[in-house]
Amino acid sequence: MLIGAHVSTAGGASKAIARAEEIGAECMQIFASSPRAWKVPPIAEAEIEKFKAESQRAGMGPTVVHGKYLCAIGSPDPELVEKSVGSLTAELRSAEQLGALGVIFHPASHRGQGFEAALPQFTEAMKRVLDDAPGDALLMLETSAGSGDHIGSKFTELAQIIKSVDSPRVAVCMDTQHMWAAGFNIADAEELKSTLEQFDSEIGLDLLRSVHANDSKRELGSAVDRHDNIGEGLIGIDGFRNIMGNEAFADVPFYLEVPGFEKGGPDAPNVEIMKNLRAELANS
Repeated sequence: MLIGAHVSTAGGASKAIARAEEIGAECMQIFASSPRAWKVPPIAEAEIEKFKAESQRAGMGPTVVHGKYLCAIGSPDPELVEKSVGSLTAELRSAEQLGALGVIFHPASHRGQGFEAALPQFTEAMKRVLDDAPGDALLMLETSAGSGDHIGSKFTELAQIIKSVDSPRVAVCMDTQHMWAAGFNIADAEELKSTLEQFDSEIGLDLLRSVHANDSKRELGSAVDRHDNIGEGLIGIDGFRNIMGNEAFADVPFYLEVPGFEKGGPDAPNVEIMKNLRAELANS
């Protein structure tokens, strides 16, 4: 189990590697471009080569690209869907160029039209992205906190999407805070076991390819997406001990998206907490 974090690419993707090393991250998540603007500029060949060389030098584990927060391929607005498909395609191409594991994206909202109504266009959009960005990089659906009309807080929804797209390049990222907010008490060992059995039955644990490791500011089942530092939230240290101790996560990279103890984003103290838990579990 590798412990990583989201880090900035300011100044170029290759700059992110030193930032990851600074906080002790063993793998990293990045944005391919600004998460709040549609444009995804192409990455220069020299920057791609530098990124790969720096990653190798640092012994960095798998990099993942996080999709734009703007993306909403389940929306009834055709213009929004087209912009979302375009940005996701460009991000997946960038992930492929960098040799990243893939792109993680929020399924986002169906904007009131209902999941079943949105499913055909959602899956068609994913197929277009995969067709227009060939390669090995995965397109990973992130579990949702379940607020409003958001897609993906139920395993049945993710399973239907995956079955409809029918591609070996589709996988899942499990966000611990989103799972908690969606009503899955993953802090409890028995309920975590039951949750993972349900995930395996409906989706398949082989498709769990990444984890967003975040504690929660809000209560179980709140449906509210509010991340906290590890041990400062309601999942707590014991909750993360349960999660990290489950064999389902043994070979899955963890990426922190916490606010940071100094409010500057994922930091060394959060990474160290996770590493200490890993070491404790290995020695128990």
